[in-house]
Formats: sequence, structure tokens, C-alpha cells
Amino acid sequence: MPEIEVKGQQFELNQEGFMLEPQEWDEDIAMVLAKTEEGIEELTPDHWKVIRYIRGYYLEKNVAPMVRKVCKNSGFQLKYIFELFPSGPAKGACKLAGLPKPDGCV
Repeated sequence: MPEIEVKGQQFELNQEGFMLEPQEWDEDIAMVLAKTEEGIEELTPDHWKVIRYIRGYYLEKNVAPMVRKVCKNSGFQLKYIFELFPSGPAKGACKLAGLPKPDGCV
């Protein structure tokens, strides 16, 4: 099972780089996942806006939001979200938010 190390602590990931224990997530983990799993060198305020929305929605409803909700609540067009997260909102943004891999389309 793959792992990442953040501040001396190990966190388990599945084969696609999603956290196995979403409750262990914090922003430091997001920054490491951005670099190691998604090739994003620095998370901007726009990245954080999407990540925090997705994470908050997941914690409230126990499911990742649909992409149209992400667009509406962030104020970003889908094209821009793909610029922020080249692997997409379902894979990239959810991964960085510490969510398990979404079952369907986000």
C-alpha cells in the first residue's frame, strides 16, 4: 500500500493516491499530495477555495459534491477548475481534499 510522509508521520493511500483515512487529512497533507500526486507545486488561494468547499461538503453530507455545485459555489467555470486541477475535480481536487475516491462523477 502506498504511503506519504508528512512532518514525520506516515499516511496510507490507495493505488490511485487517495487517502484511506480521510479524517487524518490536514492542509499540510494537501500540499504534499499536490506535489507528489498531482504535480502542482504551489496551492493558490483559488486551489484552497475549491479544496475547502469540497472538503466541507463531504464532511457535511458524506459525499463529494457534483461538479456543477463546485462551479456554482466557487464562482469558477469548469474550464478554470481543470486548469487548477489538471486531473479534474473528481480525481485531483477530491484527492487533495483528502476524500476517498468518488464513486461517480463529481
